[in-house]
Amino acid sequence: MGSQTDYFEKIGYRPKFFLGDRVFGYWRKIPFIGTVGNDTVVNLIDGPRITIQLDLPIRIDNFNHQIIVVKHRDIKRLTVF
Repeated sequence: MGSQTDYFEKIGYRPKFFLGDRVFGYWRKIPFIGTVGNDTVVNLIDGPRITIQLDLPIRIDNFNHQIIVVKHRDIKRLTVF
């Protein structure tokens, strides 16, 4: 019988982006560049999501967003800046 580590390595979520990866994309039709904080799955209904710390804040409705949560389809890895 295997350990819990073996079990969760077998069925667990494997992230595509890691802490510190530089990415760019669009959030609410606004372009951004930022750094990945966390790539995780909270529940299976919503699927995987990524927390991103922005280089420059995005101002919407008199509120500055410095950290956003996006889906994988909304971002790409930043190769050349």
